[in-house]
Amino acid sequence: MTTAKDVVYTVQPGGKLTGRARVPGDKSISHRSIMLGALAEGVTEVSGFLEAEDCLCTMAAFRAMGVRIDGPEQGRVVVHGVGLRGLKAPSQPLYLGNSGTSMRLLSGLLSGQAFDVDMTGDASLSKRPMKRVTQPLRLMGADLTTTTAGTPPMHIKGGRQLRGMNYTMPMASAQVKSSLLLAGLYANGKTCVTEPAPTRDHTERMLQGFGYTVERHDNTVCIEGGGVLRGGKIDVPADISSAAFFMVGASIAAGSDLTLEHVGINPTRIGVINILRAMGANITLQNEQVVGGEPVADIRVRAAPLRGIAIPPDQVPLAIDEFPVLFIAAACAHGTTVLTGAEELRVKESDRIQSMAEGMLKLGIDAKPTADGMIIRGGQLSGGVVNSYGDHRIAMAFSMAALRSSAPIVIHDCANVTTSFPAFVPLARGAGLSVTTRDIAR
Repeated sequence: MTTAKDVVYTVQPGGKLTGRARVPGDKSISHRSIMLGALAEGVTEVSGFLEAEDCLCTMAAFRAMGVRIDGPEQGRVVVHGVGLRGLKAPSQPLYLGNSGTSMRLLSGLLSGQAFDVDMTGDASLSKRPMKRVTQPLRLMGADLTTTTAGTPPMHIKGGRQLRGMNYTMPMASAQVKSSLLLAGLYANGKTCVTEPAPTRDHTERMLQGFGYTVERHDNTVCIEGGGVLRGGKIDVPADISSAAFFMVGASIAAGSDLTLEHVGINPTRIGVINILRAMGANITLQNEQVVGGEPVADIRVRAAPLRGIAIPPDQVPLAIDEFPVLFIAAACAHGTTVLTGAEELRVKESDRIQSMAEGMLKLGIDAKPTADGMIIRGGQLSGGVVNSYGDHRIAMAFSMAALRSSAPIVIHDCANVTTSFPAFVPLARGAGLSVTTRDIAR
């Protein structure tokens, strides 16, 4: 992401993470609460909403399409739904910043509208692949155009009658699945999506929470078009993707004992817990309950010696966003960690395989990138200067690496941390990380 300034983190070596902390609300659920709340009949009241740039872009898009949204104020948002057919044509292109989730999900939702719409994003989003959603949406009758490379900006022509279909996804992707289900709300007949491996199921859970019938058969999910969504209350749990940085930090830093409160532990999202436990991490779940259809718990993490593993293929889709910080866990583990089947990491906010390997090599870790993953040999992290390439998860991952480094770690291009975790620095400081920030003019 190109910004007027370079936000630089400097993290001092050593320390431990202790106490209790609550990370911000789940980004995936926050996006969907606005989308489905806008399409519902009646009012939807959201608590725990993530007030980060990505989710605020989704909110701004629906305001531009005539939806009244009050807030956010301390995580509280009130969405005054307009119904499935109540959106209005925006007066200008919808700008979605850095949010691939917003663009991919909206591509399905907007394919069924009566009006034309354009969607744009920042420099990073403008490089992200969209063919994985545009190709199946076209099979449903949608009219979408992108660049010849299949990247944004995207133009969607309105007035198309969508057709339900059976679609088997070539690769596991919750964003593709969700985009097709949202298009299915507007389609004639039934839309069924079959996934090759489980992915996060927040869309299906939330559709049911809004009173919409969802059918599940093994790895296939189906909906009929033409139903009605009804507004209600949504409690957004803390984001396990944000908690993951602190889970790894507490695992690798001697003397750590940290409890992360009210974290979403949806079975399709707990790959990070499963992988860390397989590496020897000391993680316990407390106060487990179900809130608004989503399982939550307090997660207690105590320092433990980690060992390298071959990451199980079935856990890769369940931890796809957490791999930057899991690579740091691997760097601190005894032995070698091998990741395969994660080629999607190359088309995130940055090429996360290449970016993380480059940074770890600079910090003295033997990290070999492969086409679909990485081979990491654990060792002693040195200090040094790394670049996050405008990727929020890489910036936060290298921040936690300093807990085990021998000298300070300086991380450039950290402005994008605000896309998912605006309060990362003060929360990390409160838990025990010695991090400072400064702005440098570009």
